[in-house]
Amino acid sequence: MTDVLPTRVLAPAKVNLGLFLGPARTQDGRHELVTVMQSISLADELTLERAPAGVEHDEVVCPGVPGENLAARALAAFRAATGWDAPPLRLQIVKRIPVAAGLGGGSADAAGALRLARHASGLGDDALLRELGAALGADVPAQIAPGRWLAGGAGELLEALPDPNPSSFGLLVLPAAGGLSTAVVYAEADRLGLGRSTETLEQRRSALRRALELSAAVPAARELLENDLAPAAISLCPEIADVRSQARDAGAEIALVSGSGPTVLGLFPHANGLGRAERAAAGLQDRVPVPICATPVDAAFARVTSA
Repeated sequence: MTDVLPTRVLAPAKVNLGLFLGPARTQDGRHELVTVMQSISLADELTLERAPAGVEHDEVVCPGVPGENLAARALAAFRAATGWDAPPLRLQIVKRIPVAAGLGGGSADAAGALRLARHASGLGDDALLRELGAALGADVPAQIAPGRWLAGGAGELLEALPDPNPSSFGLLVLPAAGGLSTAVVYAEADRLGLGRSTETLEQRRSALRRALELSAAVPAARELLENDLAPAAISLCPEIADVRSQARDAGAEIALVSGSGPTVLGLFPHANGLGRAERAAAGLQDRVPVPICATPVDAAFARVTSA
């Protein structure tokens, strides 16, 4: 079905509305966690097309991001799982999500690549793509069908949650000049002893489910928005604490670290949230990197289209 090419998809970033860390699993070393993953309108743009003549293998073109790309691994995994033997393909990625920022940009690209491959081949379903995504990274399964997900396990156990009203929920995204390695942040969290018991994780999962079952923008109980990785990220990058203060001073009702950091989020979860986030960004216009405003998005935002 490669006659449908070229095709295009948006790969939205995710933010974590609460992230609770459990013990490392003996079978694979990954940490158990409970978190709400929310897709937002900050997104990379992916285009899948036939590779130029003479190219013998699939290739990923992503200017400004050196080294192996997770999207390349996603394409290879899809071919291996489905037996898809289409001629070599080129995947072009326009990066807008900051790299190593706790926003799941690489995972978003991998999930987007899997959606494009399924569309071009006519093979596979969401269950297969999530299975492949789970082998690629904890953030990938929830980004196969962007929206709002309650995630457990190491990201592979998913429950869909009702989408919030995007018109009443704005986000101020404050990227850092540099990135943080997710693996290093988790190692620091272990060193600091930040993990919770399995029983506590289950309690937080139930509390998050109840808090968001009626499409609330965020949980009313602020302790459900805690990020257990934040102390580790701040230990490695102390300026994060100052950026959180910047977000609050700019008017954010809630300021938190996104995922493994170092990005800080300012949440505006009530009426005209996006407008208030935009005004906050205007007050930080001299900041470098520049602030980014975003809103929640659902799976329709990331639907594959003709390029």
